[in-house]
Amino acid sequence: MKAEAIRLGFFACGIAKAEPVDADTAMYYRQWTAAGGHADMQYLADHVDKRLDPTLLLPGARSIVVVAMSYAPACRLPDGEYQIAAYALGLDYHDVIKQRLRQLATLLTDTTDDLKLCVDTVPILERYWAAKAGIGFIGRNRQLIIPGGGSMFFLGEIVTTALSDYYDAPLSQHCGRCRRCIDHCPTGALASDFFNSERCLSYQTIENRGPLDPMAADKLGDCIYGCDRCQQVCPWNSNPLLSKEKAFQPSEALLAMRRSDWEQLTVEEYRRLFKGTAVKRAKYEGLMRNIRAAAEKPVDK
Repeated sequence: MKAEAIRLGFFACGIAKAEPVDADTAMYYRQWTAAGGHADMQYLADHVDKRLDPTLLLPGARSIVVVAMSYAPACRLPDGEYQIAAYALGLDYHDVIKQRLRQLATLLTDTTDDLKLCVDTVPILERYWAAKAGIGFIGRNRQLIIPGGGSMFFLGEIVTTALSDYYDAPLSQHCGRCRRCIDHCPTGALASDFFNSERCLSYQTIENRGPLDPMAADKLGDCIYGCDRCQQVCPWNSNPLLSKEKAFQPSEALLAMRRSDWEQLTVEEYRRLFKGTAVKRAKYEGLMRNIRAAAEKPVDK
């Protein structure tokens, strides 16, 4: 399984026993959603029982195969121009990862009845299971950090009824005393024990369908979709594993965009520029809201 995962372009693959998450994780998640930490992302508060027990996703589930694929781009948008979070510079990862997962799953069974493929749209705690499968550890920035690779990775899971002959051991947390992500979060979203989604610039610029929070609008800097600051300052990302996947690289059209182009972006240009990408999640209206807010503020250094 692991050799085939590497051949398919994944950087890491681990296997964990399918079982309910530990009591501390379950308690935290229930308290976090009860306190409104998920903002208005109601899907995070739905199907909590399944999210906390993957055996409810698939009757008879016994193993979870977790894979990670780098999205750290070899080429970024020019300095001084409006920026987009690295994960969204290329094509939509859901399609790419799921296609590879299907190929990997053929080693397990010839039928889809005995497994479930998960790529961010199924109620499962992806980072928790990646940590349980020994791929990495969850850092203070709430990202999965893979030693030797960094945190710019997409995750995918195969929940299967197959029983593994070996299960990987979790890694311990390796942030030490480092607080760079917390100290550099522009809105303080990482400051409390409960991650505050509503303060996060990624939530504000992508998931939020209403006006930007005034604090978020003030702290956008030059990023008009998402925010990578907690990853950019992380020592584990000082030399990230660059993605070799062509689908995750920015297009020539995107690289050619300048501030004036963004500020005059039409619906038709938006559709052409972001066809098949994750940026369409914010919709044209949401992206233009972000651009207008960024244009009103000086670049935040």
